[in-house]
Amino acid sequence: MNIFRKFAALGSLAALGAAAAIGAPGEAQAQEKHKIFLSMSYIGNDWQAEAANMIKAMAAHSSMADKVDLQVQVAGPNAQRQIQQINAMVQAGADAIVVFPISPTALNSVVKNACDKGVLVFAYDAEITEPCAYNISIDQEEAGRVTAEWLVEQLNGEGDIVVVTGVPGTSVDTLRTQAAKEVFDQHPGINIVAEAVGMWSQAVARTEMSKILATRGWDDIDGLWMQVGCYTANAMQLEAGKTAEELLPCAGEGANGGRIQMLAAGTEVEGGDCPYCPMGAPRISYASPPYSGALALKKAVQALEGAEVEKRITLPLPVVTNETIKYCETGSWDEMAAGCNAFPPALVPNPGWFASIFSEETPEVGFQAALIGQPEM
Repeated sequence: MNIFRKFAALGSLAALGAAAAIGAPGEAQAQEKHKIFLSMSYIGNDWQAEAANMIKAMAAHSSMADKVDLQVQVAGPNAQRQIQQINAMVQAGADAIVVFPISPTALNSVVKNACDKGVLVFAYDAEITEPCAYNISIDQEEAGRVTAEWLVEQLNGEGDIVVVTGVPGTSVDTLRTQAAKEVFDQHPGINIVAEAVGMWSQAVARTEMSKILATRGWDDIDGLWMQVGCYTANAMQLEAGKTAEELLPCAGEGANGGRIQMLAAGTEVEGGDCPYCPMGAPRISYASPPYSGALALKKAVQALEGAEVEKRITLPLPVVTNETIKYCETGSWDEMAAGCNAFPPALVPNPGWFASIFSEETPEVGFQAALIGQPEM
């Protein structure tokens, strides 16, 4: 409940005096749920759908269900529409807004207005620069730098590479791409021969790679840096007649299909036909963990209940290489806590589904939450 409305409600209760004291105990203890809105921007990819699943699962968990009234709105890749929706959320009595912002700066004015009215605003994954907002994300620059450095090392500092970026205008895409290009610029032997906007979508990555391949062949490319699309790029190389041993090194996303491809050839997995099969694909796999939105919701509730919450929470960067890939048998919480990071294709038929879902801070949401929106018991 908004803090200003809380004070009004407390005043009304005090006026009831002794009459309230003799009411039914359950009625005396009853509290109105926190009205929390989820504001999503671009949703045309697997990551956003999975993050939404985990937020909804957090709200449905037994520790939250009696506290949270969660309402979801989608603005699409349109900052003005997201601004209008956030204004409407404030007018509708929001206590908190959990948001994936389409821009780090365009929402600043509407966010400041929300804060001034006592509404808490928590951004997940992408950033809002307005100082009153809370931000929960990985270090996006580190993500771009670490993956670019890995690719440079794989190529011994020389080679022609393709870059596929994310959703333009978001802080996530801007910071990752800028950091990666700074690394590439430090190595004169690395040449970016093609660049495309991939929108963090396997389908879009395929379309854009097909356009690139219309003017150059796989033999003209030495490596790939893709915010999303390594799984698809591997599949396309196999379709073109390449063997698993000939796959190009790819620095990219934490999609489960790519993680399974990273496993050593011959590894037994449950379900999954090639290209969704183990083949020792040379990869570094990272992700903005999809649990970030669920954690934002949890922190918002804690703040509404009076806890002190840090304005900036930087999450650990989940990085997996061929040396650290570890197969999950069932996706249980204990298994993930022990370090598994790739899930059976029989349980995850969508290879674009993101596998970096584990956090000790969110025991309320695990494998089933990410998959279908079902919280842990």
